[in-house]
Amino acid sequence: MAQGRGSAAHGRGAAAALALVLLCVLLHGEFAESAVYTVGDRGGWSFNTASWPTGKRFRAGDVLVFKYTPKAHNVVPVSAAGYNSCSAPKGARALTSGNDRVTLKRGVNYFICSFPGHCQAGMKVAVTAA
Repeated sequence: MAQGRGSAAHGRGAAAALALVLLCVLLHGEFAESAVYTVGDRGGWSFNTASWPTGKRFRAGDVLVFKYTPKAHNVVPVSAAGYNSCSAPKGARALTSGNDRVTLKRGVNYFICSFPGHCQAGMKVAVTAA
């Protein structure tokens, strides 16, 4: 009888190990498929980038790279309201390196340039990640 319990325990251990291996494979596959996109393509993060995502398929975990002149622009992640009103909330963290990398979250990701007049002139982008 003790031998039977040992066999069951061994079976559970093997099943747990198999489940762990499958989880690792699935996670590795998701991260391995992440893509890197330069916002605005060759033109970089600039005016009239709102239509840049058209025709592209983004996934959660993909990375957006914002390339721009730091003294002339910035990137601020905002909510839908901030995107529509071209305003960053108080305390919003502006990205200012000129080569900023942002990992997309599932859903709509909104970004604006908070320099006066820039967002209103089209320096904003909304990217939907599945």
